[in-house]
Amino acid sequence: MSQMNSTNTSPTPSLIEAICNRRMLACVFTGFTSGLPLYVLITLIPAWLRSEGVGLKEIGLFALIQIPYTWKFFWAPAMDRFSLPFLGLRRGWLLITQIALLISIVSMGVLEPQNAIWGIAYLAFAVALFSATQDIVIDAYRRELLNDNELGLGSSIHVNAYRVAGLIPGSLALILADHFAWQQVFQITGLFMLIGIGFTLVIKEPSIFDRPKTIREAIVDPFNEFINRKGWQGALLILGFMFLYKLGDSMATALSTPFYQDIGFSLTEIGVVAKNAALWPAIIGGMLGGILMIKIGINKALWLFGAVQLITILGFAALAEIGNNIIALAIVISMEYLGVGLGTAAFVAFIARSTNPKYTATQFALFTALAALPRTFVNSSVGFIVDSTGWTHFFLLCTVLALPGMALLWFVAPWSETASTEARSSKE
Repeated sequence: MSQMNSTNTSPTPSLIEAICNRRMLACVFTGFTSGLPLYVLITLIPAWLRSEGVGLKEIGLFALIQIPYTWKFFWAPAMDRFSLPFLGLRRGWLLITQIALLISIVSMGVLEPQNAIWGIAYLAFAVALFSATQDIVIDAYRRELLNDNELGLGSSIHVNAYRVAGLIPGSLALILADHFAWQQVFQITGLFMLIGIGFTLVIKEPSIFDRPKTIREAIVDPFNEFINRKGWQGALLILGFMFLYKLGDSMATALSTPFYQDIGFSLTEIGVVAKNAALWPAIIGGMLGGILMIKIGINKALWLFGAVQLITILGFAALAEIGNNIIALAIVISMEYLGVGLGTAAFVAFIARSTNPKYTATQFALFTALAALPRTFVNSSVGFIVDSTGWTHFFLLCTVLALPGMALLWFVAPWSETASTEARSSKE
């Protein structure tokens, strides 16, 4: 793997050089192995529980098992401070968490929702814990690997691989569930973690900036550095933006599979349409978005892609009114993978740009934890909201909740700021 230089910057490469290098290939693998366990939690488990007769309220409460994603900054300093006795600082932690994820996912199908709902909750929490820990290390690895001018494209590739990984539990597993026992479905899904394990064994460690030498440095200094760099007002605006930008679409997609089931689609129909209508929009849109970020910068991408996110949410509201129409389902899923994928790519690039390379794991964990808060706590109420309002009004509410995050772009990512000045302003 290419090593990152001491300043994490390099001359602007040509378009071919920007896309075709081993750093971007690494982003494919980091995205896939990061996305698979999360989509097991937010797609496969809800579909499994719903098909076994569990209510929407109970399924909605399962969002609370994702608490590790919101609290991961508490143990992230250990990822910066301590190395395991094998494979180095990043690879050692990756291997341990990936093996634990494989075992946890495979074990899930042994339980039955009607008789062991709490056992499923505990095991799902373990998946969330190991997945959040893996994400800490992957985010740090990617930030240390990429040059500043590669963050947009690298984040786009990572996010699209992340979403392509979601087709395993969100498409393949659903199709298999109509033909095989759930135990076999979870076994097959879990074995895809072998891709991440293989990646971990062959990559090289990235260049690490001045590593924290004490626990205090690892815990306290990352927060002090961020506040000193941005000031209290700037820091609070950025943190607020990170919480709000994905709030609307996160809520809208929280129970997407049960939504499709409720309006009459079979698991096979959902799986087949998700595979064909989501894969190419995700890949094509993500690559175009990453290339666009090279040209226009992260700020303008946040505005443009955020607008697409709003349209995507309204597509869900339209589908709720249309009902069981396979073409409408394909259009909505295509827009969801295109719009939300683009918005996430720009958002992740913004988060990476906001970190200091010396405190990569801790600051990245803090920022992504804020972004995960809606998915964990707000989304736990989604089942209750839908029961009270119905699907159409729920999606309209999600659209309204997406607006405050867009408004904060005026302060944290102004449209007028050019791509050439973004990197300078991010260091001030």
